[in-house]
Amino acid sequence: MPQLTIPKIQKMKADGEKIAVVTCYDASFARLVDEAVDVVLVGDSLGMVIQGHDSTLPVTVNDMIYHSAAVARGLTHPLLVTDMPFMSYQAEFGAALKAAGQVLKKGKAQSVKVEGGEEVTELVYRMSRVGIPVMGHIGLEPQKIHRYGGFKIQGKAPEDEKHLIKQAKALQEAGVWSIVLEGIPMELAKKITETLKIPTIGIASGPHCDGQVLVLYDLLGMNPDFNPRFLKKYAELGKLVPKAIKTYVTEVKKGSFPNEAHSFKRQEAASRKKAT
Repeated sequence: MPQLTIPKIQKMKADGEKIAVVTCYDASFARLVDEAVDVVLVGDSLGMVIQGHDSTLPVTVNDMIYHSAAVARGLTHPLLVTDMPFMSYQAEFGAALKAAGQVLKKGKAQSVKVEGGEEVTELVYRMSRVGIPVMGHIGLEPQKIHRYGGFKIQGKAPEDEKHLIKQAKALQEAGVWSIVLEGIPMELAKKITETLKIPTIGIASGPHCDGQVLVLYDLLGMNPDFNPRFLKKYAELGKLVPKAIKTYVTEVKKGSFPNEAHSFKRQEAASRKKAT
């Protein structure tokens, strides 16, 4: 299966083919999603689903590089995009370019993703000029959670709608190759998608985007208590895994695991050594 590239992903929009994106944080899951999805996003959501924080803010560039490189080792087909974490790109252009370069060089990403609208367009332009592809992200921007007062839907008011359309156009002009639309009304997501030449990837933004992204742990039902309206769970691992662990513990306590089928005998070990 050929490696997907940014031009190929962009052509999917032109051809009317939906783009499937999932987040991923390690090589094991990367191998499992490799042949199925179009884009893998190493999201700074790892701060919440992997590290146990209540937001994405504590995540560092080194965290992103570590997880991105791990995911890259498990992929052969999807495009790999990695988030730039909070304050790795907002303060100073030189530091932002250097950090993004490390995400590509050490993290093996093929694109970075930054949150924000017009406030990041100059940075997007500079990154694109030096060969760092950028995916944009507008609407609900998790790195601005304190300003919002929580994870809240954006773009409900008419003036907010105009603002988000303006932000999307500015990002496209600055050079992003696609934009994540998070937490906005589906009617607005449809308008933005129809306005832009580049793909839109939706999460909690309805069915009219060019593609969709979900956190892998969420769609697999790893957390039974996390049930937002936008999420569809395609498995219930949060229920299946504890059941499997309890069965394992019960068998260990009873002494039924391991049995002879899961053990090696001296004669078998010797014959195997001789054969090699």
